[in-house]
Amino acid sequence: GIPNKNLEELGGRPLVARAVEAALACPGVERVVVSTDSPRIAEVARQAGGEVPWLRPDHLATPEAREWDAWKHLVDWLEEQGDLPDRLLVVPATAPLRAVADLERCLDASAEPGVDVVLTVSPAARNPWFNMVTVDEAGRARLVLEPPERIHRRQDAPVVYDVGTVAFVVDPRFVQRATSLYDGVVRAVEVHPSTAIDIDTLVDLEVARSLHA
Repeated sequence: GIPNKNLEELGGRPLVARAVEAALACPGVERVVVSTDSPRIAEVARQAGGEVPWLRPDHLATPEAREWDAWKHLVDWLEEQGDLPDRLLVVPATAPLRAVADLERCLDASAEPGVDVVLTVSPAARNPWFNMVTVDEAGRARLVLEPPERIHRRQDAPVVYDVGTVAFVVDPRFVQRATSLYDGVVRAVEVHPSTAIDIDTLVDLEVARSLHA
């Protein structure tokens, strides 16, 4: 929704630079590799301390390309270099208000036996059991999820969470064999909504700038 979004600035720093710096500040992170198809973003990432060994191939730089496939491309390259890590911490540039402490919490959670993926969540403002609807061609609205009994207060609805982009931690071997985050055992780490702002629109960017000020 925002052209060259990862080069937009918050607090005087481009979003991609803030992501690199947060990853470098996280204990346990040995190296930071940035995957991008943009030479401009690559240069800013290098200046912030990240490695950019290549630009993403064309098939991973289309609007239809999945981020999962970009992760797999990186993991396969690391394996070819003989440097496959035991865990991959993914730090998207779109959550610039993340706390380094939350990255550490995600890494700690990923060490639990049997966990394939760690992701961050925060309480959702809307609830599919109560105040989220689908609308058909005639304009008729129905709840996204119909509860067994009608829910009249938001507080009585089952608690649901928004998945954020603060961080993901994945087992590289899982990335190579799976096709989605949810193919394996997924562990959630709850973070504060103020640190989980995900920049998708100009409104999101202005909200993040206001919170950062």
